[in-house]
Amino acid sequence: MTAASVRRVCCIGAGYVGGPTSAVMALKCPGIQFTVVDSDAGRIAAWNSAAALPIYEPGLDEVVRSQRGRNLWFSTDIDAAVAAADIVLLAVNTPLGPRGAGLGGATDLSAIEQCARTVARVARRPTIVVEKSTVPCGTGELIAGILRRDGRPGVGFSVLSNPEFLSEGTAVRDLLRPDRVIIGGLDGSEDAQRALASVYAHWVPQERIVTMGLWSAELAKLAANALLAQRVSSINSISAVCEAVGADIADVSRACGMDSRIGGRFLHASVGFGGSCFHKDIMGLVWLAESLGLHDVAEYWDQVLQMNSSQTARFVARIARAVGCDLDAGAEVAVLGFAYKAGTGDTRNTPAAPVCERLLAQGARLAIYDPKVPARQIRDALPAESHYHHRVRICSDAYEAVAGARAVVLLTPWPEFATLDWARVHGLMAQPAYVFDGHRALDAPALDRLGFRAVSVGVRTTHHPKLK
Repeated sequence: MTAASVRRVCCIGAGYVGGPTSAVMALKCPGIQFTVVDSDAGRIAAWNSAAALPIYEPGLDEVVRSQRGRNLWFSTDIDAAVAAADIVLLAVNTPLGPRGAGLGGATDLSAIEQCARTVARVARRPTIVVEKSTVPCGTGELIAGILRRDGRPGVGFSVLSNPEFLSEGTAVRDLLRPDRVIIGGLDGSEDAQRALASVYAHWVPQERIVTMGLWSAELAKLAANALLAQRVSSINSISAVCEAVGADIADVSRACGMDSRIGGRFLHASVGFGGSCFHKDIMGLVWLAESLGLHDVAEYWDQVLQMNSSQTARFVARIARAVGCDLDAGAEVAVLGFAYKAGTGDTRNTPAAPVCERLLAQGARLAIYDPKVPARQIRDALPAESHYHHRVRICSDAYEAVAGARAVVLLTPWPEFATLDWARVHGLMAQPAYVFDGHRALDAPALDRLGFRAVSVGVRTTHHPKLK
């Protein structure tokens, strides 16, 4: 297939990757028709709705509305879209399977395999099949094997890896101005790589479009996420030292980040990382290392996950030490933010879930508010134990959540929380009133002056000797 022959692109999977990716591609490639397909009729209906889209992402609504019905379509007719496509993007869920032997967990590729079988069954023309989902090394060869075995005689297929490097909350911006576009392929797939590169060339500078081998592209995505998560766990480990010795993690982070060899990104101490990618991709890397007999490598990357869990546990322990027996007696805690980070409504692997679970186990009652996460989604992420349900309230605004609370716990740094009327918040709360800032998003000295006992991650508090 030549670059000029790309006229129709089908994306299987209408989630956080498939929807935004196809929408931005449609915006930048008006001469190409993009169809996003999914077996979830409700999700497709939401993409076609005049109301809110099924996911929250800044700027996405405007892009979808500008292209939908022009060269961007959403459908449940998977076979028809695949049959008409020159390029098929695979953007389906690839969760971890059950943990087996070793430290990691193998990726569940059943959805990817089903997509490959669908393409093999219905494709009647040369088709480029592109991995967008994050997958373990060797998945492209697995797909190619299915296509060779099940495809129609005379129909040629090329398999490429084109991993996404989106950050939720900035996905549209990341797609419009990517740091790099990686296109990996097997030997003999050079024409297919050029064809896909021609799509990106509508808006991405040529020097940012990089071609490489298939395994290299697949591993590059796992490695990139592992390195980013490693930075978060590294600075969080230093934040624990800061709390113990009396240093300030903000000062330490700034000093380290000014070193040009290190840089300042992902050096912000917090309650821990979350989201669908970091945990899963490190687990996948651990599993890969274990399967190759690289046990030291597996243990090294597993420690990144262990440090993340430890950071969450330490944060809750500070809350418990400060609030003390009041927590055991059912003190109410206002939880501000439940998404795994600001700028998204995604709660997958959010640190808020284990924090809330630990607080409930300690005896606390919770009043939770997040501006972008629906109540049902919050409840679905919390422990299923029935005896917890009556101790959780989902609130419609922050002031409702803090009323009568002994402590405020900030778990997602939404901008609106920094601009709350904190004097009003103090007046609504039970006394003494605590604020536990899991992201250093608030002005702790200003809160102290209002009468709060403010506790921030990465800094020793002077309010309670047990918190040193």
